Amino acid sequence: MTTRATLRLDFDQTRRLGPGKIALLEAIGRTGSISAAGRELGMAYRRAWLLTDDVNRMFATPLVTARGGGRNGGGAALTELGEKVVRLYRNAEAKVRVSASREIRAIGKALAR
Repeated sequence: MTTRATLRLDFDQTRRLGPGKIALLEAIGRTGSISAAGRELGMAYRRAWLLTDDVNRMFATPLVTARGGGRNGGGAALTELGEKVVRLYRNAEAKVRVSASREIRAIGKALAR
C-alpha cells in the first residue's frame, strides 16, 4: 500500500473542506448529477445533497448549480468557482505531498510490520 497524504482545510469551527467534499464535487462534474455522484461514491442521495448544500453555503457564491428533477430529469453542474476550488485544492494537495514527502516516508518506515 502506498502512503497518501490528504488535505483538510478548517476555515473555522463549522466550515471545512477536505477530500470527501472535493471527491463529491469532482463526481458531480463528471456525472452531471448529485444523485449519480453519490451513487458513484457509495453515498446516500441525502448525504450527497447535504454535503453539496454545505459547500454551496460555505462560499460567497455556489460551487454547484442544480435543476430539480421531474419528467425531464434534473441535473447539476459545477460553477466556474466550483471548478476553480477543486483545481486549487488539488494543486495545494499535490504541493503538500511533494514538500512533505521526506517526512511522510520517515513516518511510514516507523510503522509496525
